[in-house]
Amino acid sequence: MASRSYSDLLELASGEPSSLGQLRRLIPRVVTASGIVPDIDSSSSSDTDDIDGGSSSSGPNGRTIIVANQLPIRAQRNQGGGRGWTFSWDEDSLLLQLRDAIGDRAGGMEFIYVGCLSYEIPLSEQDEVSQVLLEKFNCVPTFLPPDLLSKYYHGFCKQHLWPLFHYMLPLSAELGGRFNRSLWQAYVSANKVFADKILEVISPDDDFVWVHDYHLMILPTFLRKRFNRVKLGFFLHSPFPSSEIYRTLPVREEILRALLNSDLIGFHTFDYARHFLSCCSRMLGLTYESKRGYICLEYYGRTVSIKILSVGIHMGQLKSVLSLPGTETKVLELIKQFSSQGRTLLLGVDDMDIFKGISLKLLAFEQLLLQHPGCQGKVVLVQIANPARGKGKDVVEVQEESHAMVKRINETFGRPGYDPVIMIDKPLQFYERVAYYVVADCCLVTAVRDGMNLIPYEYIVSRQGNERLDQALGHSPSKPRKSMLVVSEFIGCSPSLSGAIRVNPWNIDAVADAMDSALEMPEAEKQLRHEKHYRYVSTHDVGYWANSFLQDLERTCRDHIRRRCWGIGFGLGFRVVALDPNFRKLSMEHIVSAYRRTCTRAILLDYDGTLVPQASIDKSPSQRTIEMLNILCRDKNNVVFLVSARSRRTLSDWFSPCENLGIAAEHGYFLRLKRDDEWKTCVPVAHCSWKAIAEPVMSLYTETTDGSTIEDKETSMVWCYEDADPDFGSCQAKELLDHLESVLTNEPVSVKAGQNNVEVKPQGVSKGLVAERLLSTMRERELLPDFVLCIGDDRSDEDMFEVITGAVDGPSLSPSAEVFACTVGRKPSKAKYYLDDAAEIVRLMEGLASVSEQSLETFVSAQ
Repeated sequence: MASRSYSDLLELASGEPSSLGQLRRLIPRVVTASGIVPDIDSSSSSDTDDIDGGSSSSGPNGRTIIVANQLPIRAQRNQGGGRGWTFSWDEDSLLLQLRDAIGDRAGGMEFIYVGCLSYEIPLSEQDEVSQVLLEKFNCVPTFLPPDLLSKYYHGFCKQHLWPLFHYMLPLSAELGGRFNRSLWQAYVSANKVFADKILEVISPDDDFVWVHDYHLMILPTFLRKRFNRVKLGFFLHSPFPSSEIYRTLPVREEILRALLNSDLIGFHTFDYARHFLSCCSRMLGLTYESKRGYICLEYYGRTVSIKILSVGIHMGQLKSVLSLPGTETKVLELIKQFSSQGRTLLLGVDDMDIFKGISLKLLAFEQLLLQHPGCQGKVVLVQIANPARGKGKDVVEVQEESHAMVKRINETFGRPGYDPVIMIDKPLQFYERVAYYVVADCCLVTAVRDGMNLIPYEYIVSRQGNERLDQALGHSPSKPRKSMLVVSEFIGCSPSLSGAIRVNPWNIDAVADAMDSALEMPEAEKQLRHEKHYRYVSTHDVGYWANSFLQDLERTCRDHIRRRCWGIGFGLGFRVVALDPNFRKLSMEHIVSAYRRTCTRAILLDYDGTLVPQASIDKSPSQRTIEMLNILCRDKNNVVFLVSARSRRTLSDWFSPCENLGIAAEHGYFLRLKRDDEWKTCVPVAHCSWKAIAEPVMSLYTETTDGSTIEDKETSMVWCYEDADPDFGSCQAKELLDHLESVLTNEPVSVKAGQNNVEVKPQGVSKGLVAERLLSTMRERELLPDFVLCIGDDRSDEDMFEVITGAVDGPSLSPSAEVFACTVGRKPSKAKYYLDDAAEIVRLMEGLASVSEQSLETFVSAQ
């Protein structure tokens, strides 16, 4: 039975009740194998949710569940047309290669695979097939009804996500396809089915789950909802587009939040990771930081790590193919066809789809023959066109265009016994492709957009060869190897191939020139470039990639067990809050009870983000806030302080009706205990001659950063970029921080980065100093507080929290003092309590004011 919580997710994603009940009847469960839990109901989610599943798996600790759209399995119906199937491993599958290549590096880790088969299995045979695959291959097949599979894979994945992630906007129905809500619902439903299959085999306390690629981007939400502490990694094998492209997706936030339910998110290149982080910043308001070399996002108390490492090839498999007799035979055949006739071989290996740039490559080759007549009759381009993985009108158009170009080039430049372009559009065995790598003088990869592309890596290793091929080629074993690569700037492997000639595939002339450069390059330089590439490719293979990812996943999940976790949010907006065990929500009943029974109270309140929301346009206090503060201040047992970064003039104007309210302005530089008292300073009076240095620098950054402003206070200056572009503003803030620290190095000031601002203020000034000053003043008056409440929302308030929590058991507080340090929002903090937002803060303070008002009325009536 599918869990009720998952059904709710589906209904909320679609906006209407799902037809999941009908889907359930079509999906059999594996119920006869050991270690499988057929029915798990997760109608509730809590911080102890993973206890009930701890013994459900018979697998050893450290097991990894690999989840992908397709299992690394080949299926074939037994001959005769009857029941029965023959299954074998798909040696070309990356998922299988990572298991084989990781070898002893993972310490004997067991792998379980969850995914679909490439063949449709009749409903009556699904139970039997599931049993065979689990027992013999450690695979758990996911069976999707044909209609759901078509909408999920050929619909949403291939019509929406794949084009969009390759930078194709759906400007018309023919270009990428417009967003279709029913296809999105199918995508969510299919991800739900995958989640159900994982629940059958997972031991959440022990297992790691590694989800692969854009087909399953919603899956982390389903798993995180069921097991708050699941150890979950996700790797995206496609590009991640820039925020300008990604934010055109109507379900953009749902997908981002789902990905953030992973513990570790992997990308091939920094560009892809940067685009993802930019989307998180612009659409979710999240910022990232680098911690000891690791890029991290804080998401509701959970640390989500970002991994940047491109996948490699299976060195062992490729070397074994190079040693096959069939490879040697094919190599000799190609030498006879090309090298023996004085022909230089250029090689292209691409899928026949719109993003691989085959037509652009052909145009560039045609230009090469036009510009360099000497190449005619001597240079041959062999283009291996693998069948497209998708289907549709665009695939047909690419095929027709490519064949038309080949025909035109051959008719123009061909001669008897010489065709400049040889198009191979039939499937080749892997050993045949490797033979072409061995013989080719240069490999051309001119895709206009590709997530990774391992063709250049395979080419480099193949050109390294082995002793057997050396003999076939007539090479001395000591002879240096050589290879040449012309690669597109827009493919994932390009950054790792620094010795390749990088090109913009859209620039036909530049690609033609690159081909000529590759052909004319001195032999010694070709050898040096090859050695550099081979050194990288051979050490960064698929095993290195997988082992590195799993090590980082283990590191990221190490503190799961000591965190308090609970789920919040509905539907695909679900996320888990993970906080320190001692960090909890401030209970109204608890603090009101403590407030009633104490008689000497110190209350310190931040203003912006605490008593008034940060997003509020009108920042001035409401009449309701003024009345609340006056009631608290009239209570003789209270000392109430407002601690703000704002100027004393602004605070004096806003809170003039509050006679007994203490105010600390500009982070505590100015201080007064009551309205009619003189302002004092917490530190010696500082000269502000440094402003003449800082102001021109800030003005320069204000002019170049649209939306930024300068706030000039009496003792400090603040550069704010709240209304600027978040990425550009953050970048400019880092530059400004370095610039100001450099020019103000000999001045008695500190330069600090805050929330959307950079501030310069006198050294030694902090809100913590205000807390120290207040407690020492009360102690001098023989008033030892037995109740301390401190509330704030940002980094500057952490100094106050540190002071008052550190004062416990000290001489400044009563031995029985109750201390409440409270931050706004659930986030890492030195405070031990939190409230969700400014509205809750105001309700809390009104509750305390109500107690003070009742006490005052009781006192008056007693008189």
